[in-house]
Amino acid sequence: MAAAIQDYQRSEQDRLNEVKGHLEIALLEKHFLQEELRKLREETNVEVLKQELDKERGKRLDLEQRMTEVLKTRLEDSPPQPARKQPSPSANGTEKQKETMYTRMMRLLYERVGVYIEDFRFQPEETTVEPEEPLSAKRLTENMRRLKRGARPVTNFMRNLSALSNWHSVYTSAIAFIIYMNAAWHGWAIPMFLFLAILRLSLNYLMSRGWRIQWSIVPEVTEPEEPSKEDLTVSEKFQLVLDVAQKAQNLFGKMADVLEKIKNLFMWVQPEITQKLYIALWVAFITSCVLPYKLVGFLVGLYAGIKFFIIDFLFKSCPKLRDKYDTPRIVWNNLPTDPQLKERSNATVSRRVQPVVSRSSLATVPCGVSREEESSRSHNPKKGAFHEVFNLTENERPLPVCENGWRCCLINRDRKMPTDYIRNGVLFVTENYLCFESSSSRSGSSKKNKVIKLVDITDIQKYKVLSVLPGSGMGISIATPSTQKPLVFGAMIHRDEAFEAIFTQYMKNMTTPGPET
Repeated sequence: MAAAIQDYQRSEQDRLNEVKGHLEIALLEKHFLQEELRKLREETNVEVLKQELDKERGKRLDLEQRMTEVLKTRLEDSPPQPARKQPSPSANGTEKQKETMYTRMMRLLYERVGVYIEDFRFQPEETTVEPEEPLSAKRLTENMRRLKRGARPVTNFMRNLSALSNWHSVYTSAIAFIIYMNAAWHGWAIPMFLFLAILRLSLNYLMSRGWRIQWSIVPEVTEPEEPSKEDLTVSEKFQLVLDVAQKAQNLFGKMADVLEKIKNLFMWVQPEITQKLYIALWVAFITSCVLPYKLVGFLVGLYAGIKFFIIDFLFKSCPKLRDKYDTPRIVWNNLPTDPQLKERSNATVSRRVQPVVSRSSLATVPCGVSREEESSRSHNPKKGAFHEVFNLTENERPLPVCENGWRCCLINRDRKMPTDYIRNGVLFVTENYLCFESSSSRSGSSKKNKVIKLVDITDIQKYKVLSVLPGSGMGISIATPSTQKPLVFGAMIHRDEAFEAIFTQYMKNMTTPGPET
């Protein structure tokens, strides 16, 4: 009974420690957020802007008060009007009639023209700053659904055009081809498109009135209704936000690629491609100046019909033919984006530097030592050899499975300062040690690096730092006698691979006697 009570107390103590660790992480994040908020307040100078706004308001009130005082003094200082002579009754009647006619004419003129004159009064444009909405997962998903619904008519229209070009329905495509070529031959291409737009609007009006009309070459695909998001758990909501963020990232990436390609096309980044556009524009300009517009419109319409109905169909049916002769597609695919240009420049620089580096490395390699041995011996040229970084013997090297290490962050819950609480770095495992190299260490050995003997490890487990996140976590918990709380190596992408390698080497060291140090 006493043992059961003791085990229960231990489990409760472990739960309290876990909750305390989560609370410490939350407090640390709160501290970092407060620092960011303080920096933002210092940068924006909100208090200074409020003071300047109050001063401007005070100046405006003073000016209004002075204007009212000046108007009052002018009314008081104005001399009294002299008494007019009484005109004769006949003259008075004619003057009244003239005044009434004049006032009527002016009133009528003002009512007809004065309203339009007021519109031409020059006024400074008011700049209104729209308030930005705070980040909300619900609002983000709703905006993505709105974008999807709004783009549905455009996607349906593009799908119908693609079906026409692909001859999805042979009869429909043949009729459309005959009608279009006949209209282009007689110069009725533009009126035909306008008539189709009027017909589309008329059909939309009838469908809005309840008529069931389907005017589509390809049947529209009705997407299944998504379930309500109110009954989802926290992890499911988090996964939903990740999916929406991924879609937004891909959409913005495609838009950025299109804009960057257009910019690079006009900025002569790829001269051989821009040269083709330059020549084509000159040919089009000279043709428009020499040939009559009716003939130019006929040629353009004829080429557009043949390109859309015949050439595109052949290119889509024969990919090899398209890869050789589809000039617009070849030009567009060869246009580089800004990240591709950056990669090319880095590649050229590395190719220029590589011969010099190889010659210098060959000069420094001693005789009898191969290049592979020398490269495996040196961990990082800037920080020295691997054994020097961690003050180990020369035979201690990273295992083949982690030659480059696993990037992670060390969460040392024994430390109280935020700078020592979390450290970013790389984790290595050798035959006898577990080594963590901090990214903030300058050169050579550093106190911020961590070296743990595998035989000193008392417990090793897979760890989940935040329970609200989906999945099994991205951390490894290592307990040693020298630490009150287990060390956590979190934010590790290849966590399972690292855990298997560390645990396997740990079991080897526990079953076989370790080397004397």
